Amino acid sequence: MKALVYQGVKTLTFEDAADPVAPDGYHLIKVEAVGICGSDMHAYLGHDNRRPAPLILGHEAAGTIVGGPRDGDRVTVNPLVTCGTCPACTSARENLCPDRQIISMPPREGAFAQYVAMPEVNLVTVPDDVPFQKAALAEPLAVSWHAARLTLDALHPAADRRAVILGGGAIGLAAALALKAMGVDDITIVEPNDDRRAFLISRCGQTAVASSDVHCPIVIDAVGYATTRATASALATPGGVIAHIGLGEDTGGLDIRRMTLQEITFIGTYAYTAQDFRDTAQAIFDGRLGALDWTETRPLSEGNIAFQQLYAGSVATPKIILDPWA
Repeated sequence: MKALVYQGVKTLTFEDAADPVAPDGYHLIKVEAVGICGSDMHAYLGHDNRRPAPLILGHEAAGTIVGGPRDGDRVTVNPLVTCGTCPACTSARENLCPDRQIISMPPREGAFAQYVAMPEVNLVTVPDDVPFQKAALAEPLAVSWHAARLTLDALHPAADRRAVILGGGAIGLAAALALKAMGVDDITIVEPNDDRRAFLISRCGQTAVASSDVHCPIVIDAVGYATTRATASALATPGGVIAHIGLGEDTGGLDIRRMTLQEITFIGTYAYTAQDFRDTAQAIFDGRLGALDWTETRPLSEGNIAFQQLYAGSVATPKIILDPWA
């Protein structure tokens, strides 16, 4: 098969790779669409030691089952593989499984390839009328769905339901869509990139600003840098909730004294539960997350160029989808 392989810092090659093997309980998936995630960009820049070169990245995938009793079935892929038996898994918090693995991290190759092998339990059937490009959004949207759900669960029932989201990439936009689907209507996205901010306003119908000093009970940091954590600490109202999704850098930024004195809840959110993934996929199929027409599709063979442009900040679209067969 052909695959886009991470070879080192800022180096991706489109080359031949070994076809994956589907053991018992697994299916071979012909990848029809796979999105570029922020974590793929972290690896590309050499900022993620969990993803050493050489490695096939990519974990936001949808495609068609090849062979076996489900041959030809259209599916979207939950890339998080867990043990199924630990306390986290048996309490429906699979994202906290101590033995969790995700494709695009060793020992599991990713989906920037023509084929990937996945367990049966990780697949959600996609209706015929849903394009693969939309189905592949289930993974990043599930990340934000999970964060939105935990945030609203932690918010005091009497709290004003206004939200500010830091970062207008796919995760930040998805957080806005998830919150709206859950009944939050007053949402502002803070996005300093002029082109991306204009895209959010004109194509996605979002309220987006370059910066904000508006205080809100709900603050979602979809970037995860010290500067955005400092902003989140300042913008959260007393008794509010900060949900932290981004993994931009490890330390700094939180105003612990203010958070303590004002009883501001901080929630670190990682990935999603299996139910969150299924719920998100169904919300996509039902149209509850909007048209989801804010992606652009490129050939997998041009993936290296896409990464270069994303790094340069010259891509306004929140999500690039790669097609391994184009």
